Amino acid sequence: MISYNKSKIILKKSTIRLGEELINTNKCLNRVTSKNIYVHSYYPSGNNAAFDGYAIKSEDTYKLNKKTHKKFRIIGSIAAGNKPNKNKIRKFQTVEIMTGALIPKNFDTIIPVEQINFYPNKKNAKYIIIDKKIPKFEHVRFKGSDYKKGDLLIPQGTILQSNHILAFKTLGIKKIKVKKKPNILFFSTGNEITNKEKISDWEVRNSNCHYINSLNKNFLFNFKDGGILRDNQSNLFQSHINKMLKSKIDLIITSGAVSAGKFDFVPSVVNKFKLSNYFKSVAIRPGKPVLFAKIKGKQKAIFGLPGNPISSAACFRFFVYPYLRNLLGIKEENSFKATLKNEFIKKKNFTRFVKSKLSTTKNGKLEVQILKGQESFRIKSFIQSNIWVLLPSGKDKFKKGEIVDCFFPNQSNKIFL
Repeated sequence: MISYNKSKIILKKSTIRLGEELINTNKCLNRVTSKNIYVHSYYPSGNNAAFDGYAIKSEDTYKLNKKTHKKFRIIGSIAAGNKPNKNKIRKFQTVEIMTGALIPKNFDTIIPVEQINFYPNKKNAKYIIIDKKIPKFEHVRFKGSDYKKGDLLIPQGTILQSNHILAFKTLGIKKIKVKKKPNILFFSTGNEITNKEKISDWEVRNSNCHYINSLNKNFLFNFKDGGILRDNQSNLFQSHINKMLKSKIDLIITSGAVSAGKFDFVPSVVNKFKLSNYFKSVAIRPGKPVLFAKIKGKQKAIFGLPGNPISSAACFRFFVYPYLRNLLGIKEENSFKATLKNEFIKKKNFTRFVKSKLSTTKNGKLEVQILKGQESFRIKSFIQSNIWVLLPSGKDKFKKGEIVDCFFPNQSNKIFL
C-alpha cells in the first residue's frame, strides 16, 4: 500500500498521448485548447461611438464659452453598421451618431445626446449649440483598445466555456485546435450487479456506471459502457484489454473486483500485461483498493475503482479526474479553503475524502461541516453534501475552527480551481 501523494506522483509520470483535432467554435464547449489561440484582427475594428450623441471636431470648440457659443450644423446621421461618409467636413459641422457606429475620419469626440441643446428646437433640429470647450476623444472606443492583432486570446490548456464562444464569434474565429477527448471503456463487475428495475435482496443496481457516464455530459471524455463482467469472466476481461490495445480506446475503467476477495480478478488480469507503472491499494478512505496501470510501450492505461458507490465516486474524483486533466494539458487543480464547523477523527496515516456541506456566513466566510455517515455504502450523506473535504495523512484529529482543503464534487461545479 502506498500513500496518496506517492500515487499522484505515479499518475503524473504515467501520461498517455492524446491527439488534437480542428473543430468549429460552435461546438467547442467544454473542450480543451491544444495550442495558444491568438487574435486575427483588431477589436474594435475602428474608432466608434460609446454613446448615442453628436460627433464634432474638438478643435472647433476651443474658444467657446457661455458668452461665445456657436451653432454646429447637423449634416447627417450615422447608425451602427453604416459606412461612414468620406465627404470633407467643414468647420462647425456635426453629425448625429449612434452607439457602435464608426466615427467619420474628421471628427474626434462625441457629445452624448442628453447634453445637447438643439436649434431652433429638438423637433425641428437644424443645429446644435455648444457653449464650452469639448476635449478630444470623449466617449470614443478606440480601434484595438480591447484586442490588437496578434494578442493572446486563450492560452493552451483552457477548458472552453460559453464566454469563450462569445469571444470567438465576436472576433471571427471559426475553427480552433483542441485536444481529442479521451475514450473510456467502462466495465461494472460482479454477479450481484444488475440493470434490472426490480431486484432481489441479493442484487445491486448498477449505479456506478450511470454516475460516471453522467459526468461526461459536462466533462472531458467519451464514455462507452462495456457492460457487466461476472465473477467467472476474468478471461473475457483479459480479451477486452487485448482489444483495447488495438483500438481507439484510451482508458479502461472497472468498478469492483479490485480488492483481495476470491472473485476480485482485476489485479491478477492486469498484471498479466507488461506494465510501465502500477499501483494497487492506496492509504485512503474511502477507496483503498484502487488500482492504476500504464501498459508498457502503449498509449493505454487502466483504472480499477472499488465497487462501493461512494468509493467509486471518490476515486474517480481524486484519481481519474486529475489524470484526465494532466492528459489534456490543464493546469493542476487547486483546493480552496474553508473553516471546519465540527471535529473529525481519522486514522493518522490515511488520507480521507469526506462528504461535507459548504455554507457561507453572513460575513461571507466559507464554512464546512463534515456530515455523518461517511461509510462508503451510504449515499444519503452524498446527496446532502455539496463538497469534498480532503484531510491529509500525518494527522488524526481535526478540530472545529481549523482551515481545511475543499474540492467541488465534479468539473461542472467549478472547473477553474
